[in-house]
Parts: sequence; structure tokens; C-alpha cells
Amino acid sequence: MNETLTMLRGAADHTSKLVTEIGEDEFPLPTPCADYDVKALINHLEWGATLFESLAQDGEFLPEKEYTGDFPDRVGRMLAVWARPESWEGVSQGLGLPKSVLANMALTDLVAHGWDLARATGRTYEVEEETAAALLAFARQMAPTGRERGAFGQEVPVPESASVLDRFLGVIGRDPAWKP
Repeated sequence: MNETLTMLRGAADHTSKLVTEIGEDEFPLPTPCADYDVKALINHLEWGATLFESLAQDGEFLPEKEYTGDFPDRVGRMLAVWARPESWEGVSQGLGLPKSVLANMALTDLVAHGWDLARATGRTYEVEEETAAALLAFARQMAPTGRERGAFGQEVPVPESASVLDRFLGVIGRDPAWKP
């Protein structure tokens, strides 16, 4: 089985569980993503799941939409598409990137924003060590482009002795010590 797909499934499971635990009273809380409160970040995750589902099928780049509260369903549909071998072949027509890169972008989105939501709401976010290591390698490779396109913030210095997840977070511009 495709290792990235296995990691996507794990991240989707962790993030879906977290999203379903968040109450409406937590929607206004700030997150490590300065432009998003909790509700807006869940909305962004909903859009991301639909976007990566579309791009894996050679669909278009979709605009963000309003919050609908159906992230687990959307991420489930995204995973069903990525489970098809043809979803990994070639280059996405919507973004012009190899589909394997898009899958890693989806994984980055799920883990980074899952962590953001956990920090914002005082919960923990679990990430398998293998997933964190793959994300760190991908983030280091993509950091210049990610910053140029606004997907990553400026790198936050994190000691090499820190966890792999914390080092990944630092590369993409998150402060692992962030508190609301």
C-alpha cells in the first residue's frame, strides 16, 4: 500500500476526531494561523479536503466556500479518491504539480491545521513519528516555494533536539510553544 495514503488516512482520522470534538463556543478562539479563528480554520480544512479531492481527479482549483460543518464527510471523499491508483499518476491539471506532491500538500494541511486546532482549543494532536518525519522532509524541500506562495510562514527556529513534529512545525512557520 502507498505509504503516503496510509499517512493521509491517519492524519484524516486524527483531524476528523478533533474537529468533531470542537464545540461552537470554541469557534471564536484564535489559532496559530493569525488569519483564522477556529471556525475559519475548520472551514479552510473543509475547503482543502474538497480541493485536494478535485485536484486528484484532474479537476479545477476551487474557491473557498462558507463553513458547512461536514469536514469528516469531505475528508472521507478525499481519501476515497486518493485510494484510486490513477489519482497518483501524472500532473494535476488544476495546479500543474505532480499528484504525489499534491498528496503531500494535503497531508501537510491536515497535520498543520489539526495541530493548530488542537493548540487553539487546549487539546492534544497525535502524529505518528513516520508521518512527522515524512512531513519534515517534504517541508524542507518545499519551504522556499511554500513561503513564496504564502502557504508557509517564516521559519521559526526550533532546536534539533526537539521532536520531529516540532521541527516540521518550525519549518512551516509555526511556533511549537504557541499558546492562545
